[in-house]
Amino acid sequence: QVQLVESGGVLVQAGGPLRLSCAPSGLTFISWSAMAWFRQAPGKEREFVAAISRSSGNAFYADSVKGRFTIARDNAKNTMYLQMNKLKPEETAVYYCAAGLVSSRINDYNYWGQGTQVTVSS
Repeated sequence: QVQLVESGGVLVQAGGPLRLSCAPSGLTFISWSAMAWFRQAPGKEREFVAAISRSSGNAFYADSVKGRFTIARDNAKNTMYLQMNKLKPEETAVYYCAAGLVSSRINDYNYWGQGTQVTVSS
């Protein structure tokens, strides 16, 4: 059973940067899988943020974060990242990492983390 663990979520001021990390627990390696970030704000459905292919050759983003967020992975360190810049209060949410097929669809990801809370203050 693959378990993913997110970290880095904190309270940050609007306009500020924040970097999230995701790594599998135990001896599982993420190099075999495409990875993604999703987020879920209170009272809203979980939504796609960004995804990256196994080799980092392809990355794509939700329109709302293009130009501000960057997804990256370091397979040697077995870790994936989400660099978020110019954060907005409406981006307050629990951020989840996931492993599966490179896609924006929730159902294409089989493995999920427990999430990390990002709170953006105005």
